[in-house]
Amino acid sequence: MTATTSPSSSPSAPLRVGLVGYGLAGSVFHAPLVSATHGLVLDTVVTSDPGRQAQAREAYPGVRIVGSAQELWDLAPALDLIVVASPNKTHVPLATAALDAGIPVVVDKPLAATAAEARELAALADKTGTFLSVFQNRRWDNDFLTLRRLLADGELGEIQRFESRFERWRPQLKGGWRESGAPEEIGGLLYDLGSHVVDQALVLFGPAVRVYAETDVRRPGAEADDDTFIAVTHANGVRSHFYVSATTAQLGPRFRVLGSRAGYVKYGLDPQEAALRDGQRPGVGQSPWGVEPEHLWGRVGSGESPLTGGGAPVPTVPGDYPAYYAAVAAALREGGPAPVTAHEAAQCLAVLEAARTSSRDGVAVELNPGTGPALS
Repeated sequence: MTATTSPSSSPSAPLRVGLVGYGLAGSVFHAPLVSATHGLVLDTVVTSDPGRQAQAREAYPGVRIVGSAQELWDLAPALDLIVVASPNKTHVPLATAALDAGIPVVVDKPLAATAAEARELAALADKTGTFLSVFQNRRWDNDFLTLRRLLADGELGEIQRFESRFERWRPQLKGGWRESGAPEEIGGLLYDLGSHVVDQALVLFGPAVRVYAETDVRRPGAEADDDTFIAVTHANGVRSHFYVSATTAQLGPRFRVLGSRAGYVKYGLDPQEAALRDGQRPGVGQSPWGVEPEHLWGRVGSGESPLTGGGAPVPTVPGDYPAYYAAVAAALREGGPAPVTAHEAAQCLAVLEAARTSSRDGVAVELNPGTGPALS
């Protein structure tokens, strides 16, 4: 099955989606967004946990529940898309199985543990003619969309430095694979929140040529990195600094962007994740989706502090996570491009791998296109 063919009974019938995993990613992000997308219908949920099975049935009456991926493959001929929202270590084998079967697939980030694995999946998708996309939802955050508009309009001038923070105050461990130090689990904040901030920067400023990082394990009993800094030099000369942490007692600005003409400072996280966690759904209810109050707008200025009212407030563009699955549905129907490709995911993973090497060895890592990383 190619990206444009479908087992659905008619071209107007909704595309049927099988969702693997009903933890945080599956229940908070993928299931609600799929269900809110015109032309898609949540058909099957894969989870072996009885509690999560009950939650899925309550949230989506009539959805089919199966306990294993093997049961999903038995149903695959009746499905149009498989979404992989299971633990990171399962992403590559499940995506490979879907592509081998010719079934379009969306995989939550990170697509893989290495850039090489991501490129192999991209090659397999090309070989089989099968749709493959990576769920990088933070490309549709309100602050990111606002910054893209500012850059397109040239309001900041030539960008010199980009600071991006995804910080939390979570001094107590939650447990689970996300905090595991086992390499096969692909846990830790470098690959979790780091996947978001690095992807955003590569979209904004292009490929990286140099990476330096410091990854630390701060909390008692923690195994995986929970406080990480990454410095990236882009090919165009822009320098990006990323802070991802679970141990930040005082949160910094989400974005601080410094240009030759002005700077942009924005505090606070996009409201969409919090809304989804609270059970809100796009297109349901009276409140517009992804809109934040005026007091949270960022500010553009030069020589002033936004904390004392300096600079001009900039209306924040509404966040739009639904746009991702709308683009997926359009690509499957019309044969258009994936909203996020495996090749783009490989570029992001190359930076994350370089950051891991940099932190371990105490060196900067040069990224040389076509030749791989080199230490310096």
